[in-house]
Amino acid sequence: MNVRDTGRDLWRTAVAGMLFPAHERLKRHETVARLRELERTQWLSREEIDALRVERLQAFLRRAGERVPYYQDLFRTLDFRPGALCSIVDLARLPLLDKPKIRSLAGALRARNARRLRPFNTSGSTGEPLVFQLSPERVSHDVAAKWRATRWWGVDIGDPEAVLWGSPVELGAQDRLRTARDRVFRTRLFPAFAMSQSNMDGYLDAIRKMRPRMLFGYPSALQLLAKRATAQRQDMIDLGIRVAFVTGERLYDEQRRDIAEVFGCRVANGYGGRDAGFIAHECPAGGMHLSAEDIIVETVDPKGRPTAPGKPGELVVTHLATADFPFIRYRTGDVSVLEGRSCACGRGLPLLGEIQGRATDFVTAADGTVMHGLALIYTVREQPEVAQFKIIQESLKRTRVLIVPGAAFGPAVAERIRNGLRQRLGVDVEISVEQVNQVPTELSGKYRYVVSHVGPGRGGVTQRGAT
Repeated sequence: MNVRDTGRDLWRTAVAGMLFPAHERLKRHETVARLRELERTQWLSREEIDALRVERLQAFLRRAGERVPYYQDLFRTLDFRPGALCSIVDLARLPLLDKPKIRSLAGALRARNARRLRPFNTSGSTGEPLVFQLSPERVSHDVAAKWRATRWWGVDIGDPEAVLWGSPVELGAQDRLRTARDRVFRTRLFPAFAMSQSNMDGYLDAIRKMRPRMLFGYPSALQLLAKRATAQRQDMIDLGIRVAFVTGERLYDEQRRDIAEVFGCRVANGYGGRDAGFIAHECPAGGMHLSAEDIIVETVDPKGRPTAPGKPGELVVTHLATADFPFIRYRTGDVSVLEGRSCACGRGLPLLGEIQGRATDFVTAADGTVMHGLALIYTVREQPEVAQFKIIQESLKRTRVLIVPGAAFGPAVAERIRNGLRQRLGVDVEISVEQVNQVPTELSGKYRYVVSHVGPGRGGVTQRGAT
């Protein structure tokens, strides 16, 4: 080990052992204690983990029934008694929760006397962003779950990390305090919204200089960066990157292959979201482990009935660290299989099978800049007058936006959308805003919120439809 690597490891030890724990204490988060507990319980047997989950689920449901108006009324109506719950299967007595239901309930999902809740929202991947509230407890548990997963790959807090991401929540937070914190923790953010060739060249140069131990980002964005490195004959294989942690989209086999070959590292798939939590992560042995101590995952058929183990179904999530604003049996809209096998790594955490989630397209601006489809989504979803939407890029010169109008939708809102998309795609691009009664799904039945018909021969990206 050379002097530089020794110094990096010493700094990682300082960050993981002192600076990050101090940071979390200042925020009144219980992340470090939760990590210690998760690193213990992951080695329990499946039977021991199941017993722990039932015990925690009972306590969680008891709190919801005592403090949350909606569940207080629901449990009374159904004569549902949390203490009588004997297994996860008993959860099926409660109704499913979806985004429209959450919107209609408004404050009835907030626990009485709940404090320090912060508003969050989904990315609007179905065209319908959801606003909800999270407590420090829930944030602590999610950070601890991700921390545990990265440590499976020999990466710790304080190791250099290159993040290729596109959410305005992250990008808009780059004030002096956030920038200073990222420097201390050695995290560098590269916007996935504007991946022009010149920008990607700059990203690659910066990554070579920082020599990160982990990449984190959308699989489509990391693959695009890998392809640019290949085209430019940029050698990225000797940087010492241990893992590329991908999330936010379905991971395709060719994406895994391209990223691994170019950056000389393994690719670890992650699945979750702001609303549902950090649900599952891949370990070095290839198992997609559920964060089972905190999250109960079920699968249901199109009619909401539980599916048998090994059979595909929509993922339904109950996060046990959300008692102040509980999501109980929350429909994610994604389809997968709960596997019954054990992982070769020896952890007792149950496994999730192949995730057939929603795919995110790239779009191409008139000047040839390739950007993540979320760059357009955020422009539309920030308009509260829009109930649902779909963006269709027909060519470099024309993009259509299908809008299901909400209350107060009018010409001024449509003009804001046109102006916002032109800022991304080009001032001369025709933006057609069309009001519809319903946004159509694909033939497969899945919803794609951004569809680009700009092919690779014209500066775009080959589209891979959702399966």
